[in-house]
Amino acid sequence: MQSTEKVSEDFDRIADLSGTGGWDHNVHYHAFLLEQLPLRLGEALEVGCGTGQFARSLAERCERVLAIDLSPRMIEVARDRSKEHANIEYAVADANSWEFPEERFDCVASITTLHHLPLAPTLARIRDALKPGGTLLVLDLYQVRSVGDYLVGALGFPASKALKLAKTGRLSNRQSPELRRAWEEHGATDRYPTLAEVRGACAEAGLRGAKVRRHLLWRYSLVWRKPDS
Repeated sequence: MQSTEKVSEDFDRIADLSGTGGWDHNVHYHAFLLEQLPLRLGEALEVGCGTGQFARSLAERCERVLAIDLSPRMIEVARDRSKEHANIEYAVADANSWEFPEERFDCVASITTLHHLPLAPTLARIRDALKPGGTLLVLDLYQVRSVGDYLVGALGFPASKALKLAKTGRLSNRQSPELRRAWEEHGATDRYPTLAEVRGACAEAGLRGAKVRRHLLWRYSLVWRKPDS
């Protein structure tokens, strides 16, 4: 697992090089994640909000959104892009040490962030931050291990090209060489859990009934609803 300082430095660099956002593999699953929620919610938390794209979508469904990220530059960019969303509060915070409030949120979401954190302990802290009946939403990357993983991973390559063409009108990325290099250097030290490890972490954290689902584009989702009582 990368150090907190290294992750923050990497994403400060990526924030400075990033464009204005748009479609990518994570954005492709935003609609799926939102479908798991009621039409209206009180307060939501996003852990690892980046430039705030999903936080802005949550803000259309929630009275309030608190969005935290380790990278100060990511938070600056998110605030700048969210000026029309007065119901979003952005904060620089390290999820490893941030004090999650007890039973406060109707939804806690995290997109490609939990692989930077100790999985089971973080899931347990998120569990406690949810109100009874609240929903946990996770989208992240996983380590390919089983035959099924390899088959779905192989299907991801043509699917990615087709979706990119449909969504952007092109097959190639328009990332600058500097941004592409920043992502590659960061990704070289990333470590992802297997799906079996994700399910084991859910069991360890007491997320009974959690739904872990493998998707195309090398992602998995985790959806869990906290019991009402």
